[in-house]
Amino acid sequence: MLKVPYTDLKSENLLLEDTLVAAFKSVLLSGDYILSTEVSDFESQFAKYCGAKYCLGVHSGLEALVLILQAYGIGVGDEVIVPTNSFIASAIAISRVGAIPVFCDVDDVTFNINPKLISSLITPKTKAVIGVHLYGHPFDVDEVRRAIDGHPIVLIEDAAQAHGADYSGKQVGNLGDAAAFSFYPTKNLGALGDAGAIVSNDSELMERIAKLRNYGALKKYHHELIGTNSRLSCIQAACLKRKLSVYPDQLHRRQYIAQQYLEGIPSSSIQLPTTSNRSTHAWHVFAVHTQFQSQLLSFLDSKGIGTNLHYPTPIHLQPCYVDLGYSEGNFPVAERLSKQTVSIPLYPQMSDGQVEYVIQCLNEFEA
Repeated sequence: MLKVPYTDLKSENLLLEDTLVAAFKSVLLSGDYILSTEVSDFESQFAKYCGAKYCLGVHSGLEALVLILQAYGIGVGDEVIVPTNSFIASAIAISRVGAIPVFCDVDDVTFNINPKLISSLITPKTKAVIGVHLYGHPFDVDEVRRAIDGHPIVLIEDAAQAHGADYSGKQVGNLGDAAAFSFYPTKNLGALGDAGAIVSNDSELMERIAKLRNYGALKKYHHELIGTNSRLSCIQAACLKRKLSVYPDQLHRRQYIAQQYLEGIPSSSIQLPTTSNRSTHAWHVFAVHTQFQSQLLSFLDSKGIGTNLHYPTPIHLQPCYVDLGYSEGNFPVAERLSKQTVSIPLYPQMSDGQVEYVIQCLNEFEA
């Protein structure tokens, strides 16, 4: 029986072993360990990759969202609309600044935030919408823009899963007022630890964030803001800079594998992800949907195929948000997805044989 793990980070990184070791040695020998040229070089290169003017490296994707909200002055008493079908960081960032997450259900085709529901959620307290490019599939930016048109509301991209995706010919990260990226090791472009970045074309916003991430200062011992320590590690920046140079090939491999799945998996028994002619999917996650979730999980496990669940509990039903007063039934699409989604292996190091084996097994599945 062929084994297919859900992901294989060790193999991915060992392919770049010599390059990464050389990067670490370069940092070691430089003697420059905080916000060095490795960081500024990566920031410049990633901004260019996204087609944006500016990029700032930070400690994590969560910190990227927090700093964006802080830089916009969003805080206690403010409201931020966010999809409930996402990783919890999308909401925790809102809570971290003292604002209130206002959850929104998702579209039953794309599984991204449903733009048609946003207008009804807007109040005088609404200061932002965080749209999540779920699984690497861009949300409908134009429709969300229409929903908030005429209101003083900023649009923030949670692009943690969508490195290299595009929407209407523009790269993710260059679609909203600001974008937050994660480089957590499992992400398409992953570091060897926690890391994140903020991308924007707004120079004033980015200058404020540059201060906030560094104790509120651009100049040593001159603290203009109450900031924090959320700087991108030089080691991680060096790693990411080298990985970015080969990332386009890895992204193409992901897209190729996803196409094999789309063409080879029987849609009669399993619902496949939907793609859009307006966008290019980054395929961080290939999530299929079935009414027989537990049976499919057990079946694939018996075949040696790793799986994951994205996400088994919608954010509005998490214990930490019980005080907001949401209950089961409030967001039916997200709740249905939580009971039907099964994420199957998709990573660049998968062999053609492994891809074919996953397809073969899914063709054999009978509930």
